[in-house]
Amino acid sequence: MRLIKLWAIVFFISLLLTGCLNLYVDYKTPYDFYIDDTALGSKEGRASIHSALWLFSWGDQGVSAAAKNGGITTVNHMDSETFQVLFGIYTRQTIIVYGD
Repeated sequence: MRLIKLWAIVFFISLLLTGCLNLYVDYKTPYDFYIDDTALGSKEGRASIHSALWLFSWGDQGVSAAAKNGGITTVNHMDSETFQVLFGIYTRQTIIVYGD
């Protein structure tokens, strides 16, 4: 029994150290690898999906929805943004498009 408790503690600590258990997450990443020569454009549009309690999900995260929300006809670049609270009890994933 003592060995099981020890393995459980080691497993939980390894999850914490690797970032698998996050109380709060908020980061943005690009979809393009070659961002040195990318002209973003004068407009920005966003579209998000939301999820709660790992059971409910709603929204439209499509590129067309983001372009429509920003009044963009030509997309030059895209980013992804993730916001998460309490191990994913609430999550928002957003696509951000830039263009003219």
